[in-house]
Amino acid sequence: MLSRRGFIKSGGLALFGVGLMGGIPGFIAEVAASVKNTPIYKKKKTLVCIFQRGAMDGLMAVTPFTDQYLKAARPTLFMSAAKAGSGQSLIDLDGKFGLHPSMKAFEPMFRDKRLAIVHGIGSPNNTRSHFAAQDYMESGTPFNKGTASGWLNRAVGLLGHDAMTPFTAVSITSALPRSLYGDNPSVAINNLDDFTIQMRGNQQGASMAAKSFEDLYDQTSSGLLKDTGKESFDAMKMLQKTDVKNYRPANGVVYPNTALGNSLKQIAQLIKMDVGLEVAFAESNGWDTHFNQGTDTGIFARNVADLSNSMMAFWNDLETHQDDVTIMTMTEFGRTVHQNGTGGTDHGRASCNFILSNNIAGGMVYGDVKPMSAENLEDGRDLPVTTDFRSVFSNIADKQLLISNNKVLFPDWNGTPLNLMRA
Repeated sequence: MLSRRGFIKSGGLALFGVGLMGGIPGFIAEVAASVKNTPIYKKKKTLVCIFQRGAMDGLMAVTPFTDQYLKAARPTLFMSAAKAGSGQSLIDLDGKFGLHPSMKAFEPMFRDKRLAIVHGIGSPNNTRSHFAAQDYMESGTPFNKGTASGWLNRAVGLLGHDAMTPFTAVSITSALPRSLYGDNPSVAINNLDDFTIQMRGNQQGASMAAKSFEDLYDQTSSGLLKDTGKESFDAMKMLQKTDVKNYRPANGVVYPNTALGNSLKQIAQLIKMDVGLEVAFAESNGWDTHFNQGTDTGIFARNVADLSNSMMAFWNDLETHQDDVTIMTMTEFGRTVHQNGTGGTDHGRASCNFILSNNIAGGMVYGDVKPMSAENLEDGRDLPVTTDFRSVFSNIADKQLLISNNKVLFPDWNGTPLNLMRA
């Protein structure tokens, strides 16, 4: 039985993309329609996180191309920054690291010092299980399986606002990601075009009929309006009355017609609507490249092209909102230094990540990547983790969201944040 108190405490109203017919229940639409359609939330700073699920090969995305050990370890996968043959060459970033040619959309941002790359990043837990590594990274506690909340949900709790909007923390996914589990309001929206209403955290919400809401509303309508506040219904009305299906990105931007491109397009819409979005989450899948990884063409090239092109479409679409947004990627671990017998790479340790922001100290590849001789590799096979992911995530969250309690954000960590963001 869902109590009124439980309904209010669970975050009031939330949107969940489950594709049910009927859209917003009539009683909610009535209440929303009675509220003036005015922009009630002032513009917020927003952190957008993209999880690359499957473990991206950081050594191919950003290659230390002068390393002869790496070249020997990857006889058919190694790429050079030298112009030779018919294939594309790496984009030389600094004389040591080369950006994969399919990520050429990133090059202007790197040169303009608005893109930073952290190499050798990963978890101190050496598991090579996708499920476990993702869980540890999203919980932010790499040696504690019992952590109930995700680090982004804890970040929401540290924002210090008197009241949250229904859109403070949004994941454009079919289900709430581990990063946003917890007691603080957060919501998954599969598609802005087709949504229904559900309480955040209610495991049976996807199958809950509108009648259940109506029954609850009949009993608690006045209190519900009082406790959830006018702002919730204003935000509902904003989304309901916006023609999201026919959204036109700014500057003639064309997003890739991919899952990630469509997710970032919807996040851009929410940012521009000024509905109070502060934490956004999206996913990019297909990074588990055990077979036929390819070089300048193939699975990996398509993935990094989608990542960089989607992020840059989103960035260019933001226009005047760029100063308020930081985008950060993450992946559970990297790939082996040596290629395998099927033209791919297996589960490894460290990878790299990308941070795009007008406030980042960009134009640099951060991290400690030593020559990949056997004695410098973890277990004789992997790029070792030299930058704990928490040292990056904490700095980005602290500076972008103006929070400063790393004991809550990453409770078992006593490290030092990597100084990436400008004051």
